[in-house]
Amino acid sequence: MADGCVARVDALLDAVEASHGVRIALAIESGSRAWGFSSPDSDYDGRFIYVRPLDDYLGVWPRRDVIEFAPDGEIDVNGWDVAKALALLVKGNAVVIEWLMSPIAYRGDAAFRAGLLALARQVAPRAAIGRHYLKLGERQAAWFLDRDSPAPLKKIFYVLRSAATLRWLRLHPEASVAPMNYPALMAECAPPAAVTRASDDLLHRKARSREMGAGPVPPALAAFIDGELGEASRIFGTGPVPPDDAARRAAEDFFRAVVRRFDPGR
Repeated sequence: MADGCVARVDALLDAVEASHGVRIALAIESGSRAWGFSSPDSDYDGRFIYVRPLDDYLGVWPRRDVIEFAPDGEIDVNGWDVAKALALLVKGNAVVIEWLMSPIAYRGDAAFRAGLLALARQVAPRAAIGRHYLKLGERQAAWFLDRDSPAPLKKIFYVLRSAATLRWLRLHPEASVAPMNYPALMAECAPPAAVTRASDDLLHRKARSREMGAGPVPPALAAFIDGELGEASRIFGTGPVPPDDAARRAAEDFFRAVVRRFDPGR
């Protein structure tokens, strides 16, 4: 993490609070640096969850629930209102979970992060989380891994991360909150030794090189991806995920408590 780039992210977060009158409850790094497979020239992907003053939530016309900046070189920063984050979490969008599990934090309220993570473990619908990574993995495989031509080697990790998350979910049948960091994820899902060797080799190459070029997908990784996407399709690929009224009530209780606690008028 380059000090100058971190300072630019911090400056944008300061600007968010000053110009929008909100409190940033959590700000983290969400891209390849947090996933654990960055290159020397990887971007900085700052993401944050913010809380508005209580009166803003009581207005007749809802305010926009996203604050974003145009990407500036290697810096990309945007965030969600806590209400949006909670609504998506209850629906099974795994992005909020990844933010909560990021090993790189710019700033935030420790109690907020711990409370939202506990809520995620309570209410995140496992079937929908699995389907999120299944569809993401299938889409990424279609984009990046054309088996009839060389694949961009750095893009293999995007598909691998989805496949490894699906394996982790399969091996932890009661859980819905997986590690975000790819090396930690692989360590906890114990893939075959050939997969670990091929993955480690690509990780070392990616950490050293700005351009890895293209090449065939290592056979062990191709088999791993195909096998895990196939298993996940069997487990998560069919059937509706009905709304959970208890989960919605728990999310609303968390929302009210957070807004009251962060409200500057209290």
